[in-house]
Amino acid sequence: MSQEIKGRSGHNKSKGRFSAQRKRDAVLRLLKGEDLDLLSRELGVTAARLSQWREQFLAGGRAALKNRRPDARDEEIARLKSKVGDLTMDNELLYEKIHHMESKGPLAQRRSRK
Repeated sequence: MSQEIKGRSGHNKSKGRFSAQRKRDAVLRLLKGEDLDLLSRELGVTAARLSQWREQFLAGGRAALKNRRPDARDEEIARLKSKVGDLTMDNELLYEKIHHMESKGPLAQRRSRK
């Protein structure tokens, strides 16, 4: 048997899982200045849970504002990054091969004559 609570809109809402929309609505109420403890009691969730939803909501908003629309340079940047990665791998393989060759050959064991 689920407990029924009456939400701000006057509709009965059962305690339990909250949809994304209900979480968003609760967070917006907090951001508009409603008291955290009162809202917590009304919705039947802890104040900590409401605070967590608010922080997640705000973090998502910050991330969305950081995103920029792609432009023509993005494709060129991606191509150049790939090229740099390829060249880096080639260099690492060449250094490894040089090290391997020097450690095997007689040149690695020679000492200068003084």
